[in-house]
Amino acid sequence: MARVLIVGAGLTGSLCAALLRREASSPLRLTVWDKAGDSGGRMTTASSPHNPQSTVDLGAQYITCTPHYAKIHQSFYDELLAGGILKPLTSPIDGMVIKEGDCNFVAPHGVSSIVNHYLKQSGADICFRQRVTQINLRKNKWEVSRETGFSEQFDIIVLTMPVPQILQLRGDIANFVPECESQTNSHTKQPIHLKCVFQWYLFQISNDMKPFPQSIALTSISPSFIPMAIGKLEN
Repeated sequence: MARVLIVGAGLTGSLCAALLRREASSPLRLTVWDKAGDSGGRMTTASSPHNPQSTVDLGAQYITCTPHYAKIHQSFYDELLAGGILKPLTSPIDGMVIKEGDCNFVAPHGVSSIVNHYLKQSGADICFRQRVTQINLRKNKWEVSRETGFSEQFDIIVLTMPVPQILQLRGDIANFVPECESQTNSHTKQPIHLKCVFQWYLFQISNDMKPFPQSIALTSISPSFIPMAIGKLEN
């Protein structure tokens, strides 16, 4: 059984875990690590220490579905609406820009409920306060080190944290991350490095396609790429 580590328990990591569980034809042992103390990432919902029923969304307050995303991802919205995780936003928000064809939704139980929904579906082992520091290749396995605890080995790793955090990782992983585009800050005239990853990129040790071992994905997920990625990993 292949061991898969997903680093990051935000929307990207949780949805990735759920889709891998749905689509993979062979059994997987899924593990999710996050450096924070709870899931959500940029879609975190915080509760008042004095009243647990008093909550606030610290990231996204509402979800916008454009006509483009409605066409290719309608099943995701339908699932969340049917489960009561999302509901239509009926009251305008001050300063909100409403474009023709857009649909807006809110999460009545907090925006992190979307993340928790997918984590539950995935059945993954979830560990918090696990900050990854180094990733090395050891005998066709990815050895992942963290600030606390011993290192562990995985067949596949999926990194979903912000790109600047990926670039800070030490070890062999640096050989598999694409070079960043160099740009200049128009105000300070100092060089800055930017890299945005919005699709699945599968990097292999050699040019020929390998099975599960030696596979890594850097992603900020586009769900339509999941079946394609799994197909490549299993062939």
